[in-house]
Amino acid sequence: MRLGASVLCLSLAASAVVAVGSSTTAYAAADPGPPKTATARGFGGAVTSVDPYATRIGLRVLKHGGNATDAAVATAAALGVTEPFSAGIGGGGYFVHYSAKTGKVQTIDGRETAPAAMQHDAFIDPDTGKPYNFSPELVTSGVSVGVPGTLATWQRALDRWGTSSLEASLAPGAALARHGFKVDQTFHDQVQQNKVRFNAFTSTRKLYWRGGHAPRVGSTFRNPDLADTYQLLARRGPRPFYDGRLSDEIVDAVQHPPTTAGTDLPVPPGSMVAKDLKRYLPRDRAATHTRYRGLDVYGMAPSSSGGSTVGEALNILEGYDLSSMSRVQALHHYLEASALAFADRGAYVGDPSQVDVPLQDLLSDTYAAERACLIRPHHTLTKPVDAGDVSSYDGVCGQGTSRPTTTNDTENTQTTNLTVADKWGNVVDYTLTIEQTGGSGIVVPGRGFLLNNELTDFTAEYAADDPNRIEPLKRPRSSMSPTIVLQHGKPYLAVGSPGGSTIITTVLQILMNRLDLGLSLPAAIAAPRVSQRNAATDDAEPRFTRKYGDALDALGHDVKTYADPFTGTHEIGAATAIEFRRNGSVVVAAEPKRRGGGSAMVVHPTR
Repeated sequence: MRLGASVLCLSLAASAVVAVGSSTTAYAAADPGPPKTATARGFGGAVTSVDPYATRIGLRVLKHGGNATDAAVATAAALGVTEPFSAGIGGGGYFVHYSAKTGKVQTIDGRETAPAAMQHDAFIDPDTGKPYNFSPELVTSGVSVGVPGTLATWQRALDRWGTSSLEASLAPGAALARHGFKVDQTFHDQVQQNKVRFNAFTSTRKLYWRGGHAPRVGSTFRNPDLADTYQLLARRGPRPFYDGRLSDEIVDAVQHPPTTAGTDLPVPPGSMVAKDLKRYLPRDRAATHTRYRGLDVYGMAPSSSGGSTVGEALNILEGYDLSSMSRVQALHHYLEASALAFADRGAYVGDPSQVDVPLQDLLSDTYAAERACLIRPHHTLTKPVDAGDVSSYDGVCGQGTSRPTTTNDTENTQTTNLTVADKWGNVVDYTLTIEQTGGSGIVVPGRGFLLNNELTDFTAEYAADDPNRIEPLKRPRSSMSPTIVLQHGKPYLAVGSPGGSTIITTVLQILMNRLDLGLSLPAAIAAPRVSQRNAATDDAEPRFTRKYGDALDALGHDVKTYADPFTGTHEIGAATAIEFRRNGSVVVAAEPKRRGGGSAMVVHPTR
């Protein structure tokens, strides 16, 4: 039964206004912001995200009778306000849904697409004949902007599984944008890190660099333009965004970026036209599926590489009893399985509308057994390793053949993930993004949201055998890995993370920590991380390097402390997850420290 849109919309908008203050004066005095709690336990539904305002809005949707999809869309819309440098309607993402009624896991591919006029040499500087410097030059451009899919994803999800309207889902976010929220250290730092890029555009400088500085920690940040945009979309649905005045304004910002007179950045324009937005459609995809330790693991199919790469690595690891190994040996096997799966990702995975992705082979237990033959317990593979040959395998050690692979990786880390469950047993894990911290850097003038730079996820230099080569109307390969795990057909675990290509290893390591190594869900998320993506070095957080670096180096690994190339931070990922217990309760977890700590909430702390 679909909830009355006006009733739910009014109640949620009223709750949001009360939450953030009925006036700007009242807000500044009365609301220091909701507390951040990284772990919650309870009953009746739950929400977890990186931001406490967004989590609270999602929880209120559940309390007002909305289901997991309703709450996920409302939470995502709120993240577009408070986490605008990671997500928003100017970007895209992947929505994974479990239906308690049907017992099925289904997905929506809301990935951005390349314009029809995009050229193979779009990332090549005509003055030099070489690719533009990646950051800040290439990402800060119209040519980096893909046709956004987030708003269309919200509408498609609500149509398939929701009980409320887009109007109701946008109302709390609109109120939050209008009345404001408290700036935290992460928000301030992300604006500061983007000083040069944000000051390159008149619209972005006006919104985020008011008074000649980044928003101060503890100040109230308001975005009335975004509130007006949300209210327009609430009244008229997605049409203005994809076929109307707003779409024309998006195209103008891409083709004629609103640059400031003083910027030294080249800011090449993009080729997007109104027809590109009009033709955009989110795609319903069959979820990837693999069995691991008696559980059913479902993930996101291409155009994401998350489901196939996590699934293949799990299939490789299933041949080993990780729980009986020393921690160093378990980590060694995890790193080697990751490298092998990433090699195959580079060779085979791209947008299935333009690439023949051998998904069944990549997720074959027989193929995984043959790949696992390459792992040795006391020394490492030389990286990068070749991809396997999916056209010729029999699972017998010593019989497999290989082929070259690509190791290109230009995905950035600032994405966001949310996880939701409702009282009926429906579950959503949703990863959404604008790619770089701050996306392209271009705020659509007068509209309050940033456009993505998602097309930089394509390989910059065209190669006919690269499945991630630039093509018109193509979706760039992603690593987003929203994952739902079932036990006997019922939800057991839902997990996802931001982090560019480290998303895959973050989700994989959390699954190994929980399912093999016996860590609780909060501990599995908090544990120090390491990422191997078929590269010469293993990127590790400082805590991991201190604890395991020497022992892994003795096996031939080269463990190096990771530093984000844009922000300089040493964190890998920022996960959210929910675990479902036999007594009907849930354990809800977010990061205790990464990205300033996340927010986990339950409807009822006790039964």
